[in-house]
Amino acid sequence: MISRARGAFIIGLTCASLVGCVKKELYTQALADLQFERNRSTDLARKLQAAQNDVARIQAEMRSRDGKIEEANVAQAELIRKLDEISVMNVALQDRLKSAGVSLDQLSTEKGSLTQALTDMRKQLEELRKQQAAAEARVAQFQELIKRFQKLADAGKLKVVLRNGRMVIELPTDVLFDSGKAEVRKEGRDTLAEVGKVLAAMPDRQFQVAGHTDNVAISTPKFPSNWELSTARAVEVVKIFIDAKVLAKNLSAAGYGEFDPVAANDAPETKQKNRRIEVTLVPNLEEFVRVPGK
Repeated sequence: MISRARGAFIIGLTCASLVGCVKKELYTQALADLQFERNRSTDLARKLQAAQNDVARIQAEMRSRDGKIEEANVAQAELIRKLDEISVMNVALQDRLKSAGVSLDQLSTEKGSLTQALTDMRKQLEELRKQQAAAEARVAQFQELIKRFQKLADAGKLKVVLRNGRMVIELPTDVLFDSGKAEVRKEGRDTLAEVGKVLAAMPDRQFQVAGHTDNVAISTPKFPSNWELSTARAVEVVKIFIDAKVLAKNLSAAGYGEFDPVAANDAPETKQKNRRIEVTLVPNLEEFVRVPGK
């Protein structure tokens, strides 16, 4: 009888201990989930701030262009005024110049120089206006891209950045590919299909898909170097975009290997940033307007 009671008491203690462990594990998991969501919220806020900073910088450039256009307008008005003054002086002084034996060639030359200066100023003003319009269009396109990809960006699957005046959709390859492989994972295919649907809605624009790696060398029969690996990955992404109804003529593929990093290759977290697929919105020719002499 005493043995049976002791056994029941031991079983009870064991069960109580297990319940306590289970509750502690649930509590620990809840804390981990809470910290993950806090980190994710902080990262999203940082990405949003970076995008807002890019937009603010472009708007500052637009304000600078506005100032140059205003200066050009003032200079043009001054040239017109001088030209009118010379025309009046030309009529009034013709007789005096002739009686004094002075040739009108010098005055004509000065008038011609001012006329040419006015023509050049008008051309420069027109180029400034074109550049202003192009800058405004780029801002609008950038904001539209952010809006279209907001859901995927919020999920941490990609980010939209402005780099060297070009709009870039950046996707980490660690989500898309296994290490040293060019076959896209199932999860990565779903993400790329969603991106492809958005790109397909812009049939008048061209896109370059570029593969990038970190500086860890690879040497296999299939991929002798990171050039081959990054290029093969870009081609695989292009195929998925075509399946998503993006026009093939609007797509190109490129591989940069480790030679176009966005961060130093000196730590695991920075190496991870360099392992990426970039989809660049290729500017149209009219977006390359330049001011003469600039």
